[in-house]
Amino acid sequence: MAGKLLEGKPLAEKIKAAITAEVAVLKNKCGKPPRLIAVQIGDNASSAVYIKNQKKAAEALGIEYDLKTLPAALTQAEAEKLINELNADKGVTAIILQLPVPSQIDAKKLVSMVSPDKDAEGMHPQNIGKILLGKYSIGPCTPMAIMELLDSTGENLYGKEAVVVGHSEIVGKPISLMLLNRFVTTTVCHIATGERGVLPDHVKRAEILIVAVGKAGIVKGDWIKPGSIVIDVGINRVADKIVGDVEFEPAAAKAAFITPVPGGVGPLTTTILMRNTVELFKSQVSK
Repeated sequence: MAGKLLEGKPLAEKIKAAITAEVAVLKNKCGKPPRLIAVQIGDNASSAVYIKNQKKAAEALGIEYDLKTLPAALTQAEAEKLINELNADKGVTAIILQLPVPSQIDAKKLVSMVSPDKDAEGMHPQNIGKILLGKYSIGPCTPMAIMELLDSTGENLYGKEAVVVGHSEIVGKPISLMLLNRFVTTTVCHIATGERGVLPDHVKRAEILIVAVGKAGIVKGDWIKPGSIVIDVGINRVADKIVGDVEFEPAAAKAAFITPVPGGVGPLTTTILMRNTVELFKSQVSK
């Protein structure tokens, strides 16, 4: 039997409905809506798509969205000055730095300079630290989306064996902390795991498998444990198709739940960004 598809859009719609209602109440109470500022340095085609989606989502939810487009020749000092100005502006609820940035810009430093109280992406070291402590209301958008998808299965995660393939700062590392907070027994695999030739061994015992590498078909369908939950974060273009990091058809034949690519994690990430913005606004107005 084919695994049940974990589609992101229906779940995103439910979350959006809750956000819309909450924004309406907040706007009535505070006399203003949350305001998200996106910072783009230089032109990038992929960023343009994300910005368009962000703007559309924000406007539909009653959140103000402003884009600050800066020249590609911007210096690090100029970029830092802008971040400091946005941090100091009481009219700004949340800030997101669009990636990628030009080579002369230190993106990690800029992200760490964004006030943790205005960190729409949940990537400030202080906000990552809150995940470590298990006390957080915002977090990196993709890991938060993954947790929503896992919870939507109705499965009890407590004590299950999870394998995370990929240990990036934006997905692999934070999702491993979130899983540990839920008492999921968690293994993180990375390039060294693959080089040792033991990646299949780890994947084959995963009751929960999360793959975020960015390499088409790196996880083979016959590695999938029967009855498992498979979350494929990968987005790869192969010829004229978009595919994930997991061989979908053979994996879907063995898994109990599996995300499609596209249509799984992706539709949820922008919604989580908006939810983060609202959570930041609530924290600011309560002070």
